[in-house]
Amino acid sequence: MPSVFETSSTATPITFVTKSSWDQVAETLPPSQRQFARASAFAAKPGGYLALPATDGTIAQVLFGLEEESARSRDLFRPGALPGLLPPGTYRFANAPHDARLAALAFALGCYRFARYRKADRPDVRLVPPDGVDAAEIERIADAAMLARDLINTPSNDMGPDELAAAAQALAAEFGASFACTIGEELAKSFPLIHAVGMASSRAPRLIDIVWGDPDHPKVTLVGKGVCFDTGGLDLKPSSGMLIMKKDMGGAANVLALTRMVMDAKLKVRLRVLIPAVENAVAGNAFRPLDIFTSRKGITVEIGNTDAEGRLVLADALALADEEAPDLLIDLGTLTGAARVALGPDLPPFYTNDETLASDVARCAVKENDPLWRMPLWPPYDAWLDSKTATITNAPSGGFAGSITCALFLQRFVERAKSWLHVDIFGWTPSAKPARPEGGECQAARAIYALLSERYA
Repeated sequence: MPSVFETSSTATPITFVTKSSWDQVAETLPPSQRQFARASAFAAKPGGYLALPATDGTIAQVLFGLEEESARSRDLFRPGALPGLLPPGTYRFANAPHDARLAALAFALGCYRFARYRKADRPDVRLVPPDGVDAAEIERIADAAMLARDLINTPSNDMGPDELAAAAQALAAEFGASFACTIGEELAKSFPLIHAVGMASSRAPRLIDIVWGDPDHPKVTLVGKGVCFDTGGLDLKPSSGMLIMKKDMGGAANVLALTRMVMDAKLKVRLRVLIPAVENAVAGNAFRPLDIFTSRKGITVEIGNTDAEGRLVLADALALADEEAPDLLIDLGTLTGAARVALGPDLPPFYTNDETLASDVARCAVKENDPLWRMPLWPPYDAWLDSKTATITNAPSGGFAGSITCALFLQRFVERAKSWLHVDIFGWTPSAKPARPEGGECQAARAIYALLSERYA
């Protein structure tokens, strides 16, 4: 992405105002601009925008409304609406928004357009970095977020397991990381659950494996669900439930975004990235309800529902990751509708038994305006996974606590890792918000990157 930041002594100022500060700001304006604002009925509402003219007809400055400092529902990404409002040019913040760093990030994220299939001109605007803001770090995060958005927004006919692997390989090559891909008979032998989910598709399933960094540094392993399209399998989804299932590889997309941030920042970790890439399709050889498979870990899994496939592919990948006993093991996946029912599309739940990690994740999520909410790995529900014919089932009956039981299922495959974090993301923005266009979204990756940066800079 071309840089959104630029140094300029002639940048047009953007003045942030609230309803309570507007009268005071208005008094500082030249009389002609003050009259223009009043004639335009500018009231400093959140998101309100007004370009004030200079005497020569150019833009003297821009007014932009924010929520009050004390507002409970401040949108710290509100300035992300500016790129879609501003005429071409270079701008600067004339005064401080609620959070200058997040406002600059929102400005960069607000420049995103998905233009692979039709023309969508990127806003021709630049921003002078606010004082004290690391422009390179902001661009690192924004570029990675846009990678995640592009991968998720690409339809499944152009983003199958092979194309997802190609995107991962290109990222690995860019930063000198090693890349490997397990496919075919070796996949069926070593990763039976991944193979079972993907074997009905004409596009072969695979396990993507990237390794980067100094082997002597702490081991951090990222695992991302890469279901490139989810029909639900033989437990077929209705058409409404299948409509945006191109996003079911959102965990993989966000893991690759996080990987980009970590490698670009040269964090002191030995990073491993595992992505089971499959398509959950329907065919004569599709896996069936009540089939039983022996996982990589040796746990036998009864298929209670073929639409609970994400936890299956993650289970084999987590088992491999756990064999190295990493210092920190993190998995991301678009896993359960139950998480959306409980917390909605914008607030993914996370799970961990590490109290320090939980506190750090929650704090970084707030700091980065990347919302996450801790949910419990509730031990009494673990018995719900019991099967009469196998070790566990992938889909307990009853329908209660679906996100929790998914997390408990995955926990069965993690024993040796020193610390484990599971995040059940949505990976999609249903309706546009400032800096967050409708479509694929980068969720949890920014918060986790902030955590990793604190620990391993």
